[in-house]
This record gives sequence, C-alpha cells and structure tokens, in this order.
Amino acid sequence: MGIKSFQGARRQQTNNTDDTPLKVSDYMTTDLITFNPTQTIESVMQALIKHRISGGPVVNEKNELIGIISEGDCIKQISESRYYNMPMQDKTIEKYMALNVETIDGNMNIFDAANKFLNAKRRRFPIVENGKLVGQISQKDVLKAAMKLKGQTWK
Repeated sequence: MGIKSFQGARRQQTNNTDDTPLKVSDYMTTDLITFNPTQTIESVMQALIKHRISGGPVVNEKNELIGIISEGDCIKQISESRYYNMPMQDKTIEKYMALNVETIDGNMNIFDAANKFLNAKRRRFPIVENGKLVGQISQKDVLKAAMKLKGQTWK
C-alpha cells in the first residue's frame, strides 16, 4: 500500500518580483488635504484637528508645492502670540510654513523611502511631478506597504 499525498499541485515559484508594487507611487496618498498661503493659522489648526492629520502641503493656485505647514508650526505661533500678546486670528500661514520642502520621487523603492524617513526625521514627504503636487507619502503609508509585502521576499 503506497503513501498518498493529499497536497495539491504547488504554484511555480518565480523570482520575478516585477509585479510586486514596491514604488512610493503605489502607496502614496493622492487625495490630499492641502492649504494655501493666505489661509489663517486658525483655519489650518481647525483643518488639522478635523482631519486628524499632523500637517500638510501648501500649494499655490497652480497646485505647485510652495511649503509645508505642521502642528509644530502652529504651536510655535500660539506660543509667540501669547508671548508678544498679539492675537493670531488674522495671521496667515505664509510666514510660518516651512519653505525648504524635501520631496521624494514617486518611482523610489519603498525601502529606500523608509531609509529616507529614518535619515530625514520627517513624518511625510510630498511627491511632485512636472512641478505639480501629485501625492504624499507618510511614515504610516510605509508601514502599510510593509504589512502588504510581509509574506514576500524583500529584495
């Protein structure tokens, strides 16, 4: 009496990982909450709270990236307005946003992006194509990518 195997046919394993989504553009957020430079600090704070985000890109009317505004920038303004006893209702974010915005290439490998997050100590990177803001990748997006890729060989 022979031994019977109840194991079905195995799928051929290939080393071709070209179909594996490994690019930043595969995991970036494209439905972004953006701000414009003439918005008030107060309106930005309301949006950050409402959307539960820690910051966002600032764009001009052509959707070109001109800065980033974060909770930290808003908190700094709150602190300064109290220190100088200046109301902040009318203050726009133009003076308080970060201007030197580091971006990331949408074609970058997700693991290189993870490394960039570690070295830059940033929470998010905007993705720009042809001068226009097309998306943003956050640390959380990289975590989600890692969880999706968990069962695969990382090369």
